[in-house]
Amino acid sequence: MFKLATKAIEIADKHGADFGDIRVVEDRGQYLAVKNGETAGLTDETTLGYGVRVLYKGAWGFASGSEMTGRAVAATALKAIAIAKASRLLMRGRVRLAPEPAYQDFWQTPFLKDPFAVPVQAKLDLMFRLDAVLRRDRRIRVSAVSLRFNREHQWHLTTEGSRIEQVLLSSGAGMTATAVQDGESQLRSYPCSHGGQMHGGGWEVVEAMDLPAHADRVRDEAVALLKAPRCPSGVKDLIISGNQLALQIHESVGHASELDRVLGYEESYAGSSFATTEKLGKFRYGSPIVNLVADATLPGGLATAGYDDDAVKAQRWHIVKDGVLAGYMTNREFCGRIGRDRSWGSCRADGYANIPITRICNLSLMPGSSSTEELVSGIKDGVLMENNVSWSIDQKRLNFQFGCEAGWEIKNGRKGRLLKNPTYQGITPEFWGSCDAIAGPQEWRPWGVANCGKGQPGQVAMMTHGSSPARFRKVRIGVHG
Repeated sequence: MFKLATKAIEIADKHGADFGDIRVVEDRGQYLAVKNGETAGLTDETTLGYGVRVLYKGAWGFASGSEMTGRAVAATALKAIAIAKASRLLMRGRVRLAPEPAYQDFWQTPFLKDPFAVPVQAKLDLMFRLDAVLRRDRRIRVSAVSLRFNREHQWHLTTEGSRIEQVLLSSGAGMTATAVQDGESQLRSYPCSHGGQMHGGGWEVVEAMDLPAHADRVRDEAVALLKAPRCPSGVKDLIISGNQLALQIHESVGHASELDRVLGYEESYAGSSFATTEKLGKFRYGSPIVNLVADATLPGGLATAGYDDDAVKAQRWHIVKDGVLAGYMTNREFCGRIGRDRSWGSCRADGYANIPITRICNLSLMPGSSSTEELVSGIKDGVLMENNVSWSIDQKRLNFQFGCEAGWEIKNGRKGRLLKNPTYQGITPEFWGSCDAIAGPQEWRPWGVANCGKGQPGQVAMMTHGSSPARFRKVRIGVHG
């Protein structure tokens, strides 16, 4: 693959490119789904191709192809150069990349069991067993179980001398039960909603979830929610579980800290950000106990790799430190706008046919020193909420509302009744500023987000958000549905 890729580098050098690279990417994805006792999905797909970037006199050009011959690679590189030359006619300012050393390296996601080596029938047997348990109550009208596995093998070559091979592997699973009665429906999921949980690793990731041990609870809680009282409305103290906090982190901190978005490059499509560059190092994003750390080295993280698609080595850095805005998600093109001479390494592409763009890295809320029991004991009147159902956030990543699968009433320091249709809303810095306690490392868990969309044309990326349950004071809560 590197021999083939060299053709693109030779073309870029011959034509005087400021910078050029080629990523040869082989992607394999397997997806299995069972719904209501029947196979609902069974795909196993592999793609192979390459994307060529060229920076010519300060302008970008990109082209991709899937014909694996030297002649085709050379033609694709020439096309990228032609696009860069055409782009110069419209560019407003010259693109300059932050420097980065050249690397020659191989990196692979650690794993114990190759998920693609596990027989499909064994996977289906597990899923049908789970599905049967979920449907043991006639009020469960929809049962769903899914498994998902992805492997990306990448060969990355640059005109600067980097020669990087990576193999990124992820595995995941999830199950959902939807109960219906008298015109009302309620659902419960495990380990989390929106397709389940994913981690970097192999079949051992699925085994560690211990799905059979949770199927009865998922079913019974979905049924119990049908008769549960509605979550009350008002201003109350709130405890958010780790699986819901993952999406809170993603939407109100992750996307808000993408530097291209901050600079206005996403504004016409998906909004900009309130976390503008003059606030860096000064703005109070949350309370002093709030520390949010981006980490491309996080074990099991879906954005964990040796290098990003700018050939920048993986790093760990603060986005929010002691409650203050401290960093951004960057690539080599934009990091200089905040005075940095090196990117933090948050540049990734979806497959071979898309140009790399700034993406959220693994981003986690650092644990505190409390426990969930201590969080509950400190509340006189509040609610604990778990697992996301819906979300909405404005174009500046400020005003938001989230709906959850289930809530539990907290009265006088004790967790009580199950509540249905809970929601909460807030304004990002006020909300994070109200955080007064976070559970400790023993309750900290990484939660995978496998379907983050961004860009035009649209790209999908994966990342992980780790968190422990956390407590927030005087939050406006209510109901959805």
